[in-house]
Amino acid sequence: MSPETKVLKSFTATPLKRRSPVPSDIEIAQEAALKPITLIASELGLLPTEIEQYGDTKAKVRLEVLQRLHHIPDGKYIDVTAITPTPLGEGKTTTTVGLSQALGAHLGKSVITCIRQPSQGPTFGIKGGAAGGGYSQVVPMEEFNLHLTGDIHAITAANNLCAAAIDARMFHESEATDEQLFNRLLPADKTGRRHFTKGMVVRLEKLKITASDPDELTPEERRKLCRLDIDPETITWRRVVDTSDRFLRGITIGVGPEEKGFTRNTGYDITVASEIMAILALTTSLKDMRERLGRIVIGISKAGEAVTAEDLGVAGAMTVLMRDAIKPTLMQTVEGTPVFVHAGPFANIAHGNSSIIADKIALKLADYVITESGFGADMGMEKFMNIKCRYSGLKPSVVVLVATIRALKMHGGGPKVVAGKPLDPAYTSENLDLLRAGLGNMLHHIKTANKFGVPVVVAVNKFVADSDAELELVRKAAIEQGGAVDAVVCEHWEKGGEGAVDLAHAVIKAGEMKSDFKFLYPLEDSIKTKIETIARDIYGAAGVEYTPEAEERIADYTRLGFGKLPICMAKTHLSLSHDAALKGVPTGFIIPIRDVRASVGAGFLYPLLGTMSTMPGLPTRPIFMEIDIEPETGRIIGLS
Repeated sequence: MSPETKVLKSFTATPLKRRSPVPSDIEIAQEAALKPITLIASELGLLPTEIEQYGDTKAKVRLEVLQRLHHIPDGKYIDVTAITPTPLGEGKTTTTVGLSQALGAHLGKSVITCIRQPSQGPTFGIKGGAAGGGYSQVVPMEEFNLHLTGDIHAITAANNLCAAAIDARMFHESEATDEQLFNRLLPADKTGRRHFTKGMVVRLEKLKITASDPDELTPEERRKLCRLDIDPETITWRRVVDTSDRFLRGITIGVGPEEKGFTRNTGYDITVASEIMAILALTTSLKDMRERLGRIVIGISKAGEAVTAEDLGVAGAMTVLMRDAIKPTLMQTVEGTPVFVHAGPFANIAHGNSSIIADKIALKLADYVITESGFGADMGMEKFMNIKCRYSGLKPSVVVLVATIRALKMHGGGPKVVAGKPLDPAYTSENLDLLRAGLGNMLHHIKTANKFGVPVVVAVNKFVADSDAELELVRKAAIEQGGAVDAVVCEHWEKGGEGAVDLAHAVIKAGEMKSDFKFLYPLEDSIKTKIETIARDIYGAAGVEYTPEAEERIADYTRLGFGKLPICMAKTHLSLSHDAALKGVPTGFIIPIRDVRASVGAGFLYPLLGTMSTMPGLPTRPIFMEIDIEPETGRIIGLS
């Protein structure tokens, strides 16, 4: 696709002022020369009426741009993924940004980066921020890593409004007769007339009650409409907060004196694990988001029927809270190329990809759209293909697989890699035998990507201690043994886009190849068949076993009509298996399905493999200990 097909104005790259040795990420970010966000928007071809500024360095993009550019062909769609990482991460976001800078600032291509908004849990915990690193970053990184434009806070508010509605409804139902409940939920106005809310109309349709006037309802119909009769033991909706706080994993609510002993055990998840975050990432319009929020299943009634946010009457208010969050946020890289930041579901406990809406807008504005899926190809990329692309209708052109010498040595049997501790000398000196022993993990991921019919380019992310012999060993193996169409050594952390120019050329070439994209499984397969297909074909498992709780959930979801939803496996990102200790390419293992939960609004079922937590904890020495502010200037220090 030629740049002439896009509505683009002239683009001017921001020159880098590189230093050696490479300074800290925050030093580079704070030294970066930033374009006004209005200039970034103008260079993309966005109209002034299509953005909403949040200061000089970020702006929301209105969805109306999709209507204006509906006739423009889509650009090339590139997904950046990785091999199974160490706990330190392998530079996937840095590669995503570096590739975009290479395409836009060095090769003159129209390009947009689409990435997730990070959670404050990891930012203040052990991982740090997610803006990239070195000379391949999104800026201003402080704003990117912290509140940004408030989307995560909106999700927290909408999620917790729904949680409050659940417990309040159960409390009031326990205190009222059917007639009292009817009169309170449908009070007469000044003229003596009662009115159904939008949610009540939807519930009436579900109950197959045809009355249009509330006063025409029979006593039995009034009871069915007003009494949800939620079984407390089936409630899956939990409160959320965007902080890693292990002591909120399990709590008891209702112990106040006014709640009359109406207690219940529940807990908190981290906000990015909320189904609303997944809905934001998978929705295609405001109308679609409103419908998805209404379809959220919060539990089961005592009669065995699904109870939804629409039944609670809270879906409309949740949508109002999410009204601005649906708009992607426009930012820039240190070299002045445009970035869309939107949505941030984790890839180990959700589907781990930025939003469909951001990608769709980007594909109309640019010839190359570089997006990133979380963790390894077995995690975010599999969900990108089977969930995100299924709902978006988009087809990827190229997969870029990030590999590092460090991670491959770990998979070859190297010493344990622990965040916050110095690396063992095995990782900082040449060791071809150890590296060769770990190549299988990379080869497995290349073959996984090839199962979806998309060309694979391997990006070997070079670290300072890597030898030329090690880098060449990985590069050759990726092509000759793995079947990658190309493999390129990259130095974008140290050199910015200049260090990823060879990768950019490889991606351009791969993008011209035929992509025969296909899903791994049809939705018509049973829940168990889909789970077992992923376990066998993606993880290499020998089999799957289910707890009685998981068996019961699968039977319930099949009965309730949720069996045709795609599967979103919740498992560790540190192994191809369910066990983080199993490195390389483990074989013969059995995947344990502990439970299965339904995100009906988002549109997937998520089996829990092993012991997965939806609320992280803080380490002994969290990153927040390094973070502070200079009172005289307001400059943030210590953020990474």
